[in-house]
Amino acid sequence: MKKNIAVLCGGYSGEAIISEQSGHLVFNNLKGGRYNPILVIVTNDGWFANVGDEKFKMNFNDFSFVDQKGKLNTFDGVFIAIHGDPGENGLVQGFLRLLNIPFNSGSVINSSLTFHKKFCNDLLKLYGVPSAQSIYLKTNETYDAVEIINKLGLPCFVKPNKGGSSIGISKVKKSSELAPAIERAFKEDDEILVEQFIEGKEVTCGVINHKGEIRALGVTEIIYESEFFDYQAKYHDKSTQEITPARIGDELTEKVMQITKKVYKTIECRGMIRADFIIMNNEPYLIEVNTVPGLSEASLIPKMAAYAGISLKDLFENEIDMMLGGG
Repeated sequence: MKKNIAVLCGGYSGEAIISEQSGHLVFNNLKGGRYNPILVIVTNDGWFANVGDEKFKMNFNDFSFVDQKGKLNTFDGVFIAIHGDPGENGLVQGFLRLLNIPFNSGSVINSSLTFHKKFCNDLLKLYGVPSAQSIYLKTNETYDAVEIINKLGLPCFVKPNKGGSSIGISKVKKSSELAPAIERAFKEDDEILVEQFIEGKEVTCGVINHKGEIRALGVTEIIYESEFFDYQAKYHDKSTQEITPARIGDELTEKVMQITKKVYKTIECRGMIRADFIIMNNEPYLIEVNTVPGLSEASLIPKMAAYAGISLKDLFENEIDMMLGGG
């Protein structure tokens, strides 16, 4: 009998729409395979199992639901496809850990660490992974704009410390833009970063645990016409180009892949991750680590997997094999 796998998507952040797209892609590629996937969508109104055209409210006591026939449905594992809160910050991981239900992403500590960009990048710097200099601010904390600009220079970036999909990020080119950018970022998060501008080529690298081997899928170069790789450029701008393999030469490609695998092992990641970099003077500077990377049709990991010769069905079934200890 096939094992039931919840494909958990949605969430409470601005990334919920992309997360649902990821969830549907995972679900559609698992259908008819070795596992029985059931889409579970997390919303502000509750968590719902979607079976055909029917929706059934999830029971938080044991992560189960009762279908229209009165049958109790439980799960053997959970494929987490929630980007942002609560799937990428450790909350879902802690919930499932308490219920002793296997899941595919990193642990509670790994997820909460990588969700906190400042803490994650500062820790990885201690292991020789460079990243931009930054200043960390909390809501209602006073700051000196002149001091920030003197330290980081212009242009600089202002971004939410937690979250993804480049929501709430601003590129500040002149001092008068700093305060509005900080205000905008605080609308998305109660902690923000003002970050030094690193000028160079943007690349990203996906790493998975493939049949027990930590494997880099490849390096993708990202070209966009906007000021930075924001939400619009990621998901809607047709001029954005994502080139795999990145045009950075074999030596630098290998360096990016080795650094990403080092990140994976150092902070004890599981499942699949994506690490984003800016390359300046042949040195990759880490932007952030995504432990629940996008899996929609427009996302990078599916494209990297295709380049690596791994079908989406195999990619997603491998995730489940590894979480259930069968890899």
